Amino acid sequence: MSCLGTIIGGTIGLFLGGPLGAIAGAAFGSFISGAGARFTEKVDGGEQDRYSAWYGNRMNRSQHNQMTFFVGAFSMLAKLAAIDGKVSEKERRKVEEFMDNDLSLDAATKASGFKIFDTAVNASETFYQFANQFYREFRYQSQLLELMIDIMLRVALEDGGISSEEETLIMDAVHIFRLDDGLYGRLKAKYTGGYSGYTGPAYGSASAGAAYSVLGCKSTDSDDTLKRAYRKLVSEYHPDKISSKGLPEEFQKVAKAKFIEIQNAWDKIKAARGL
Repeated sequence: MSCLGTIIGGTIGLFLGGPLGAIAGAAFGSFISGAGARFTEKVDGGEQDRYSAWYGNRMNRSQHNQMTFFVGAFSMLAKLAAIDGKVSEKERRKVEEFMDNDLSLDAATKASGFKIFDTAVNASETFYQFANQFYREFRYQSQLLELMIDIMLRVALEDGGISSEEETLIMDAVHIFRLDDGLYGRLKAKYTGGYSGYTGPAYGSASAGAAYSVLGCKSTDSDDTLKRAYRKLVSEYHPDKISSKGLPEEFQKVAKAKFIEIQNAWDKIKAARGL
């Protein structure tokens, strides 16, 4: 269960700190009353008081990761969607699609995600502040950083194509995340260069041409180069490895979908090359 679904309150901001903590505090501060908010959770058929467990103690690393992921993801998407001065309904629907198809959020957690999103749109904190804090938390988890570039592209493309301002912002995120400059082009090619489109957790089905982009390769690369790229990605996104890293459970669902996408792309390439 997502801790965001059970632990909501202004105290989250104290635990996160930094610009993302400011967004969490502003978004959920109204939940605090008196000395603090009280939360209950069903435990063994009864209700357990969550106030003493969470307000009196800091989050463990896994919980901190999960909260940073939620608050950071929706804060960055908010600033990207609003870069032209407004958030379109198409962009908002694309964010909701991310919640539904990638993260499989329930209604209450989706509402919390949009609370973060709407708060970040008009906040004084910047995209760059959010991205830097997100990177500090996940600097050793390149898969999760790449996911954020991917969803940024989806949101930007939804509103009539990527504007120069959106493209600059996403490329800045690539650099902040210390990712390869070519990553942006490869991900963009999935959606603009023959890729059949995102259709849910399995990331759609890549055409033979766009399948190379999924592996981070070119159609002119040798069979051996493609095999090495495929094996590397399969190792990185294998569900067992992702699970062992203690990443947010919602990201584990996305990683499984990415694993399937890699397998499908490789099958396309093998068929096209007769391997």
